[in-house]
Amino acid sequence: MRIISILLALFFGLSSHAEDGSALWLRYVTGTKAEISCRKQSPTLNIAVSELQKYWKGGLPVDLEVNATKELRALGNEGYTIRTSADGKQITIASSGEQGVLYGVYHLLRLQAAEQLSESNSDSTPNSKLKVLNISEKPDYRIRILNHWDNLDGTIERGYAGHSLWKWEELPAVVSPRYEAYARANASIGINATVLNNVNASPKILSDEYLQKVKVLADIFRPYGLKVYLSINFSSPAALGGLPTSDPLNKEVIAWWKKKTKEIYSLIPDFGGFLVKANSEGQPGPCDYGRTHAEGANMLADVLKTYRGIVMWRAFVYSPTDSDRAKQAYLEFEPLDGKFRDNVIVQIKNGPIDFQPREPFSPLFGAMKKTPVMPEFQITQEYLGFSNHLAFLAPMWKECLDSDTYVQGAGSTIARVTDGSLFAHPLTAIAGVTNIGDDINWCGHPFAQANWYAFGRLAWKHSLSSEEIGEEWLKQTFLPIAGQPSHNSVNETSQKERQQLHSQLSLLNSQLLQESREAVVDYMMPLGLHHIFAWGHHYGPEPWCDIPGARPDWMPSYYHRADDGGIGFDRSSKGSNATAQYHSPLCEQLDDVNTCPEKLLLWFHHVPWNHQMKSGRTLWAELCYAYDRGVQEIRNFQKLWAPMEKYIDPERFRDVQHRLKIQARDAVWWKDACLLYFQQFSKQPIPYELERPVHELKDMMEYKLNITNFECPPYGIIK
Repeated sequence: MRIISILLALFFGLSSHAEDGSALWLRYVTGTKAEISCRKQSPTLNIAVSELQKYWKGGLPVDLEVNATKELRALGNEGYTIRTSADGKQITIASSGEQGVLYGVYHLLRLQAAEQLSESNSDSTPNSKLKVLNISEKPDYRIRILNHWDNLDGTIERGYAGHSLWKWEELPAVVSPRYEAYARANASIGINATVLNNVNASPKILSDEYLQKVKVLADIFRPYGLKVYLSINFSSPAALGGLPTSDPLNKEVIAWWKKKTKEIYSLIPDFGGFLVKANSEGQPGPCDYGRTHAEGANMLADVLKTYRGIVMWRAFVYSPTDSDRAKQAYLEFEPLDGKFRDNVIVQIKNGPIDFQPREPFSPLFGAMKKTPVMPEFQITQEYLGFSNHLAFLAPMWKECLDSDTYVQGAGSTIARVTDGSLFAHPLTAIAGVTNIGDDINWCGHPFAQANWYAFGRLAWKHSLSSEEIGEEWLKQTFLPIAGQPSHNSVNETSQKERQQLHSQLSLLNSQLLQESREAVVDYMMPLGLHHIFAWGHHYGPEPWCDIPGARPDWMPSYYHRADDGGIGFDRSSKGSNATAQYHSPLCEQLDDVNTCPEKLLLWFHHVPWNHQMKSGRTLWAELCYAYDRGVQEIRNFQKLWAPMEKYIDPERFRDVQHRLKIQARDAVWWKDACLLYFQQFSKQPIPYELERPVHELKDMMEYKLNITNFECPPYGIIK
């Protein structure tokens, strides 16, 4: 027994040593240099060779080729093939571009790290005979971009993992090694672009001082294929340039933008372009001067055209009007379809409100046939528990991408609308509002890394399933250190332990990762409820919130509309008629309370408390069951996580365990607050078989969460 214990300790010792999460999913181990050949040299190809020399453990030599064959040209400069030679003695990674070779290298290392290269079906023999490889891939989107909401003072709007990664006060003189680590992590999952600053942009980002700082980052990112973009303040000509106006049709304003753009490209020849938030939430824009969004975007597009730059123009616009807020982006942008330059792409949030735990897809995706549009997803968990709650967001994004707009009949999914396959737009893109900060593990919650990873993988290949992505990430993150050579002397008991670990990771994938977003919806806002968060932050529940003088569309009651007659926002043809913005037959399905999917019922309808649901329960009872189910699901996540203690390092285990405890308490807080508040209107008991509330409504209504720099305290509960 003592010998077995020693062997087990040796085998699992590497997996249980202290880890701080800084390696992300790239937990490779160095060893004997592999035989790698590449006939060309360049900064990008040198990185590709170096990565394989350090980390490839497959035994076979690997040849890297930049080639212009017909097949490779069809895959583009970022696509690649990975093939085993006919005699089985070599692997070749080939692309028509250097960037494609690097992506192919990371794909091969991903397969190795996730133990997907073995011919054996047993996870216990990861380094047995290699599979014959015949892989051909190209990205679904031309631009796969992260949007940083980082401010120049180092804070991050909706950031929950510390301060900004960019140390503007130190640049350009001091360069953090994390800048290159950031570029490497993005390249490993196919992300090829980044917006460095907040969409609520300071004009200072375009000053000479800051452009010199941006240049340093662009130079570091370039070998990894990561292009830099900037968010701009539309009033920069006046605020920074001293002009009396920023009217996009003013000749002096146009001249100012031309000069500034020339300056940018003289410093950063591969600069990508501008991201613009205009005439939304107080940000300046062309409408301030009586111009349209198209006129504002086109002015910038014309300036950038010479340099092959693009404009990403956000469709997140709303103003205090009597109109349903969910309709406003459609109403402003649909009439402008076909009026934008071909180097403008309209960036649309996945839902019509604002990154809620569940929304229907934005109808704008099905409204613009002549204009390229791109999805904007939120990786950072602004409305899903910050970095305290575990919420894997690939199922949410798949739900959006797989939704059918019916704009060209059945099969007109958002993925096809945005990837160029439905309308053949050459400019395609997908954006994710990043969750990255300067925390040692990058993302705050260890499992929040999975969302950065998932965004990159879906941006590369949107047909990947959430389950596939979850399996990849879990294995790369929690298996004994990736690439560790097998030990022939490992005994049968150790092999059994390895199999048990794989089984546990499979359970974590199917019952925790894949169910986590739905659990958050259940304990926060089930059945289509939305935006009932507390004033001043988006962490806790406050369906009763009422701030004197505040805009109605910033109040939870604007959205839930609970009264004695029922609950929900009537967006049917009898209400705001938002359902009319969707194509048939979806608009008719959503418009009828009896055919509207129950998960969106209260988004589109004001429903009586006694309305009978498909389960046979009343709406009130169904709401109670959903909230209770969310609480129970999170408690089950704690049970699912507990067995991981014997497989991984104690640091990461305890961090996740601690956050799951917070999440479980917060789930009860949400359940009690919402049910006790809405019960005042339903005037019905919480079903007696369900768990009783542990808080008093009066106490919760008086409680104010202490938020500093948008960070939740460790225990956001009622005392």
